Amino acid sequence: MNDLISCCGSDCSACYCYGTMCKGCNALCGKVFHAPEGKECPIYHCCRIKNGYQSCGECNMLPCDLILGTRDPKMSEEDFMKNVDERVKRLRS
Repeated sequence: MNDLISCCGSDCSACYCYGTMCKGCNALCGKVFHAPEGKECPIYHCCRIKNGYQSCGECNMLPCDLILGTRDPKMSEEDFMKNVDERVKRLRS
């Protein structure tokens, strides 16, 4: 998988924060700008640390409550669900 595709299926290179506020989930081992100081993103922690997966695509619970509960407040519910569907497709392909 491309290094700019995070374990949750987000394309880091398409994010408005990539390059300025963030170097990408994989490069930062999940310790991205929106995660609590010194901790991994909760999705990264669940996927990589807790379950040992390379991506959430390996989990049979995808999309889980953790992913569904982490909506960018700048997105409408409809846009968020479209984004989740795209991420799931990316991870399962």
